[in-house]
Amino acid sequence: MDLVTRYIAAVQRELPEDKRDEIGRELNANIRDQLDALAEQKGELSDDDSAAVLLQMGHPRDVAQQFVPPQPLISLSYMPVYRYTLYMVLGILFVLQIIASTSAWLHSQFGLLLYLKSVASGFIGDACLAFTAITVTYMLLSREPAATTNATPNWHPRQLPAVGPGWQTISLQNIFTDLGTYAFLLVLIWYPLWFTPEQLEAQRISLAEPARQFLSWCTPVLLAGIVLNIGQLKQRFWNRPLLIANVVLNSALVLILLYLAVNGPLLDIKLDELPNADEWGAMQRIITATLLITACFPAYELGRDLLRLKRLKGG
Repeated sequence: MDLVTRYIAAVQRELPEDKRDEIGRELNANIRDQLDALAEQKGELSDDDSAAVLLQMGHPRDVAQQFVPPQPLISLSYMPVYRYTLYMVLGILFVLQIIASTSAWLHSQFGLLLYLKSVASGFIGDACLAFTAITVTYMLLSREPAATTNATPNWHPRQLPAVGPGWQTISLQNIFTDLGTYAFLLVLIWYPLWFTPEQLEAQRISLAEPARQFLSWCTPVLLAGIVLNIGQLKQRFWNRPLLIANVVLNSALVLILLYLAVNGPLLDIKLDELPNADEWGAMQRIITATLLITACFPAYELGRDLLRLKRLKGG
């Protein structure tokens, strides 16, 4: 068995079984053509000449991957969305674990090391489950036929948006940051439903009932924000309808945050069960100031989008 036959056999071992014969014949013809061209120049070829040609072609595994590129676990077309989904979900899980561990710490007053252990162990368990679920989901999506994953139906160049200023492009980072914020707020609002009445009664710090009731009424606003972000994923380009929807959403968020800052405490703290009542009262004031500062962010986006609407109208 000469070097060429051995080389082709080595390449075929790296190929799927249904493609070995076809690619083997093509590769054999290619190598024989190169050897014939070299023989015309040098005359009879030795094994060293054949080996030089094969070395120039590369390792059999590399050659096989040129014919059949390795299929990634997750398609490259899904990779940006997959990455941001991981960041969003893991971020939410980490904050929720901080809240749960802090609540347990305030209830039982165990040591700092046990608190850190509770945060780490709880987050690692949830993160492993979330990572596995998200990865398997995108892996299954990547295994769909190319006709359903890569093709874009009813697409035409005339449907492309006009060239505009750079701000009209919506970045994936902004979309997933907003998605994560809305999802976290929804979980935070409805988090008490996961507890029994006895567990809720035992908590020393929780959302005040008026605040929680008001936030539950605001759930449609947060759901509308999620729907808007999903729409932005489909069309990552600011136009008048998207800007108007964002203006309405940010207006609602500003009003919600101002209402929470002005009307009563956000947290229900059982001061009779906790030491340093003066410090907890100061924390309530800090929370109020934080709500007012947080309201500045959607207020800024509200003014920004109103200016953008004016520019689009003037253009």
